[in-house]
This record gives sequence, structure tokens and C-alpha cells, in this order.
Amino acid sequence: MKDDLSPTSRALLLLELIQNSPGIGAARLSERLGVSERAIGRYVGIVREAGVPIESTRGPYGGYRVGRGARVPPLMFTTTEALALVMAALDGHHNAADPADPVGSALGKIMRVLPESVASPVDAVRRIPAGRGQDPPTPEPETTAILVQACSSRNPVRLAYRLQPDVEREMDVDPWAVVVRHGRWYLLCWSHAKEARRALRIDRIRKAEVLDGTFTPPEDLNPKEALVEQLSEGWKYPVEVIFEGSFDEVAPCLPRTLGKLEAISPTTSRLVGSTENAGWYVAQMAEIHVPFRIVKSPELQAAAEALGRRMLQAAQPVTD
Repeated sequence: MKDDLSPTSRALLLLELIQNSPGIGAARLSERLGVSERAIGRYVGIVREAGVPIESTRGPYGGYRVGRGARVPPLMFTTTEALALVMAALDGHHNAADPADPVGSALGKIMRVLPESVASPVDAVRRIPAGRGQDPPTPEPETTAILVQACSSRNPVRLAYRLQPDVEREMDVDPWAVVVRHGRWYLLCWSHAKEARRALRIDRIRKAEVLDGTFTPPEDLNPKEALVEQLSEGWKYPVEVIFEGSFDEVAPCLPRTLGKLEAISPTTSRLVGSTENAGWYVAQMAEIHVPFRIVKSPELQAAAEALGRRMLQAAQPVTD
């Protein structure tokens, strides 16, 4: 048992042990909680002060049990509270959907006592692959639940999307998937107005309305890979790079954040993307051990030339 548990946390664990094993003795409770038998008496007192009648019997066969006829009040969550709890767990814990993990196990217990109307959207959100981040904006739980369910039922939605603090646009989209990347929540979707794939930040979606009808997402859709590709598009400097290597040779060593790779021939492939930082992009390309040439983007060509000069200077022998 961890030493950093608060008295209240240990009291709740004690209550769970007594409920699961009526008649359990102080010695066994002491062993399970990692405290002295004297401390067990204090934790029993905390539970009794909370209004739960804990009965005790003395003697070699004595122990503790919850009083006859007494029922511990069930946990009562609103949909918003339950969704917020699961989203918080996903933000900070990779295995929130794994029943073998302590956090996943705890969330599973909560799921089992929630009403179906609350449990259904919560469980859908819970199963989203999670990523860690550094305090990014948290989306509204209700909006997230609507989007996750629309992805599952394949219903189009109408969004109010905030482009800037004072600029908002209404758009109709086919929601393909909700993806969490580095702690930020995205909706991967197909925009009807633009007739193109889009990745929208869910914290910028002010409201979502499910529309009539259904859609069919791409059969080969990989939400995580598609999101990474989408995030590599639309930046300041367009990029096109030709590799003197096959798709299978280049793809394993090419970060997907650089853009979309496609085969041109059995021995050549092409990378199409964009970037805001030409120097960073070229530095990433330098890690790829396949001959290539930058076809478009004067900014990238200049950055590559500058990097090459720096590397040549660094390779010069030191003279006294």
C-alpha cells in the first residue's frame, strides 16, 4: 500500500474491503491497507462519522461488516461530470481503457453503475486513444460526446467553429473520428463546403448539431495517421521533395509530420507537404539516408544550402 494515501482515501478503501469481505478482521485490514491495527480503528471511525454503520464483533472469529439493512448511497454523476472525469483520465493516463490498469479498472467500476444514457457517451469517449500534452485547452465534454457518437453512428453534423476569438463559421461535416494527439483533441472530418479532409480542434467547436442522413468514411482510414498528415498541410511554405528510393525504402524513416509520401515509380517516391519553419524541416530531412532533391520551395532550398555550409564548416580541421 502506498504511503502517500490520505486518511480519507484509506477510509474509503477500508469500506470497500469490508463491503467485499463481510466479517473481515482488523489483522487482515491492517495487512491490506499497510497500517497498524490501531489505525484501523481510526479509519472505521471516519467511515462511521460519514454515516455508514460499521458493526464490529470481538473474539477470534470477530470482524467488521456493514450494518444490516444499510446501503451505501450510490455514486451519482451527471453526463457532464462523468465525461469530464474520463477526459481528465485520458489527458493524463494512456491506459484509461485497459481493465487491467488501476485507472482503467476504477473507470470500469464507475461505468458499471452509470445509467445507460450516461454510460454510452462516456464509454465511447473512454475508448479514444490518448496522448499526453502540456496543458492544452480542454474541449467541452458534451460537445465531445456528441461528436464521438456521431462518428460511431455515421451521422453528419453542423458545427459552429471558432476560427479566431471574434470570428466564427458554421460548417457541415462528416465526422470520421475523434483523435487525441499530444493532449489536444481533434475532429478528423470531411468538410462539405471545402470538399476536403479537415482536422478541427474540438476546443474551438462552440456547438454541434447532429443532422439527418448517414455517410460512409474511407474504408482504409487510419485516424491517427490521417490526422498527422492533415496537420502537415496548410502551412506557409509548400514542399515537394523527390527521393531516389522506393516508397517502401523511404516510408519507414520519414516522419509522418513532414507530409504525404507517394510512389512515383518502383525506384522513386515523392513527399508533398508544407511547413512554417524551413530550417526545422530541412533538419528533419537531413536524418533520412536516401538521396533526395527539393523540387519546390525556395525557402527550403535556401535553408538546405545554409545547413550544408554550416556542416562543411564544422567538418574543417581545426588550425592553430
